[in-house]
Amino acid sequence: MAALDQYLALYDGHRELIASKSPAPLNALREAAASSLRSCGLPSLKDEDYRHTDMEALLAPDYGINVGRLPMAVNPNESFRCDVPHLSTSLFLIVNDAFAETAGCRDKLPEGVEVMSLARYAGMNPEFVGKYYGALADMANPIVALNTLLCQDGIVIRVREGVKVESTIQLVNIFNHNAPLMACRRVLIVMEEGAEARILACDHTQTQDVKFCNLQVVEIFAGKRSRLDYYDLEESTADTTRLSSLWLRQDEESEVLIDEMTLYNGTTRNELFSRFAGPRARLKMLGMGIEDKKRRLDTLSRIYHDVPDCQTDELFKYVVEGESVGAFAGLIYVAEGASGTEAYQSNRNLLGSEEARMHSKPQLEIYNDDVKCSHGTAIGQLDGSQLFYMMTRGISEQSARFLLKQAFMSDVIDGIALQPLRDRLKLMVERRFAGEETACASCPLPCQ
Repeated sequence: MAALDQYLALYDGHRELIASKSPAPLNALREAAASSLRSCGLPSLKDEDYRHTDMEALLAPDYGINVGRLPMAVNPNESFRCDVPHLSTSLFLIVNDAFAETAGCRDKLPEGVEVMSLARYAGMNPEFVGKYYGALADMANPIVALNTLLCQDGIVIRVREGVKVESTIQLVNIFNHNAPLMACRRVLIVMEEGAEARILACDHTQTQDVKFCNLQVVEIFAGKRSRLDYYDLEESTADTTRLSSLWLRQDEESEVLIDEMTLYNGTTRNELFSRFAGPRARLKMLGMGIEDKKRRLDTLSRIYHDVPDCQTDELFKYVVEGESVGAFAGLIYVAEGASGTEAYQSNRNLLGSEEARMHSKPQLEIYNDDVKCSHGTAIGQLDGSQLFYMMTRGISEQSARFLLKQAFMSDVIDGIALQPLRDRLKLMVERRFAGEETACASCPLPCQ
């Protein structure tokens, strides 16, 4: 059976059960998702945007999917420990594919901030969820279509007009099960006019040697003059597959920071789609990946400048070692009427072995002369002269390589506006380059 057929058969055989366990706004899009999957199928390696991600192979395993919403015997408050000390957060969780709360998670949130299970919020406020759910994510995208077909829960984060959230909202996605499992997670973030917030999303796998698949769609609406920092940190296992598709719309004078950080993973496909819908908006998009052994990281970004006077600053860096594979494909599109656009795209990469592979394809597509745009890529090895200089100062070759790789990642880390996360990430990157295997379950520090 082809990979896609098993999911369509699952849906066809359990339509009533899925619908009975899900609110109306989520059910409303399932047939359109099924139609899209049947007509388009899964992309092959011949498709330009999927040359380095074999969707058929990644979705072929017989993952379990909890369509009956059976309770899982997991206590996240006991099993999870945060790896970012001194970071005071309002902590919420998605355990496998079900929303969960921690004690005191709402204590630091001001009035006008709503964080809730997507399924519950859609039942309470179907008009709101119906307005935003699926409004950005394109059903022609296979990750979006498959997620929409099977998704039954996730999280809604709504910050109402003019509300400024001082505490960081932390969302932790946890895999913890004794059998192969797919989680169809959905994240809906709505920043109303003048709202401000910081969100830290963390992916963690707590069960070793079990195959998991995180099939995730994130939709972010940044209203007029809103401010949002969205940090996405993956620290999973070699047996975890992550297929994530993020969709962002920015209105007039909004400012958004998106930061994708992959420290530990198996196979990861991160898609980032952004569209400027109002003038004088700004987007800073950062990303880093540290790949070794046989890990794979594929990033696709598409940024659309449809209106005047908007700014994009995009920087992705990879360190690729062992037999790992990295890929980056980015496009900045400037429409005919988008005068005054400033857009900069850069992808820089270090290869640490002869077997490692890195594929890079930055692109600009510009239909307006009144712009300032540039793009570039670089793939290379550590500078031999720098290594030699450091070794002549008494530093061992291993330590010199370690320090140079740290320095290579410094500008991505320094771009993090959240000080405790920036400090902690420096330490986590040090541990990563030192070859340590980490997991949040082993961290002795309880979440704040």
